[in-house]
Amino acid sequence: MPIKTLHITNNYHPSSGGIRTFYLALLDAANRLRRPMRLVVPGDTDRVEEAGKFGRIYYLRAPRTPVFDRRYRLILPHAFLFPQENGLREILRIEQPDVVEICDKYSLCYLAGVLRQQWIPGVRRPTLIGVSCERMDDNVESFIIASATARRLSGLYMKKIYRPLFDFHIAVSRYVGNELSGAWPEAEGRLFILPMGVHAGHLGPQHRDPEWRARLQREVGGNGGTALLLYAGRFSPEKNLALLVSMMEKLADRSHVSGNHVPGRPMPDCRLLLAGSGPLEPWLRGQSVRSDGRIRLIGHVEGPAEMARLLASIDLVVHPNHREPFGIAPLEAMASGTPLLVPNAGGVLEYANEDCAWLAPPEPGSFASAVLEALSNPSATYAKAERALQVAARHDWRQVAVQFFETYEALHALRLRTALARPFAPAAHAEELEPAICSAAQGGINTALGSPGRHPTRS
Repeated sequence: MPIKTLHITNNYHPSSGGIRTFYLALLDAANRLRRPMRLVVPGDTDRVEEAGKFGRIYYLRAPRTPVFDRRYRLILPHAFLFPQENGLREILRIEQPDVVEICDKYSLCYLAGVLRQQWIPGVRRPTLIGVSCERMDDNVESFIIASATARRLSGLYMKKIYRPLFDFHIAVSRYVGNELSGAWPEAEGRLFILPMGVHAGHLGPQHRDPEWRARLQREVGGNGGTALLLYAGRFSPEKNLALLVSMMEKLADRSHVSGNHVPGRPMPDCRLLLAGSGPLEPWLRGQSVRSDGRIRLIGHVEGPAEMARLLASIDLVVHPNHREPFGIAPLEAMASGTPLLVPNAGGVLEYANEDCAWLAPPEPGSFASAVLEALSNPSATYAKAERALQVAARHDWRQVAVQFFETYEALHALRLRTALARPFAPAAHAEELEPAICSAAQGGINTALGSPGRHPTRS
């Protein structure tokens, strides 16, 4: 009988990005696989939404976050710490999940400690899995303070408080996993790298619309020869959007980047389109005015069909964040057959390399030069884009979501078997998994990584 999984996160609102996409993909897979799945997220009211025969979303009334990005709401620890707060506690009593997976490092993670100690009457002890879709040290540096002391404190929090709360951890990239695995000899068998995915079947070069593209070129003040660059994602401090503004300044001053231009070809006239929203939007609008229209904000793209057309109809996707935990948006560009430029660092390296994308140091001059190189070498750019389509196909959500469920089942089986034999040892190793279960989880993880034989843990 399939196990029941309950997932809880604060990183979810109606137009949020990667984590919401992740959970919706899991709900879709849960219905295909006939596996009961429950999702708990913050909302403006308490309500329940049925998501197919096997999926259910619980919205818990929660306040808006007071800082950073007020589009998000926060389920705070009192929702599960105090007996008089029955919302989340009652959900756990009703659902009795076999696995509780938490994607939050700041408030919801403490629920794992409450469940481990069995402090909620009538709720059996589930397998506890922490999913890391970001690095805490990067968030502290982006939103609070950049200092060596802050990074040390983040490391202590992860080692002494966050990490011990869970039986197992899943990280969406080695870049994210490295924050968890540092100086942790027991990481082997307790930390798994499971990359996220992309709706490859919804994207592709077949969605290119030449007439719409020509109209877009005119709307941004260009002509048929204007190159359209695109950033799609949150307008948030951790995304390093200042790099793109400086990059456009370099491209406007041709003398700084002409060395990377192919002789005999006209220098491209570039426009940068910014699709999305977020707390940096006012600043970006000011930069748009300063750029004489070379930078244009086009708002939130409504619906997958519009995003597919946009991605397929532009010349180059530029993603500036060298600390990206994984990066679904760049992977969507690859699934669209559109050339991609990313930093040579961060979680994007889980799938992007010199064979299928343009990589550059996260510095304005280097990014500007890479833009010119990509636009001036159509044959190389085409070859990279063709290989990118193959990489994206290996990361299709229909496969990746199944691998997550297989991993949940394998880790739950390991905890139960270990608990029956002796009090659960947090340092249990992967080889203690039942052979068949271990094979399923190992195979699923390696398939997601696109490199059979690579071990899924990093220590």
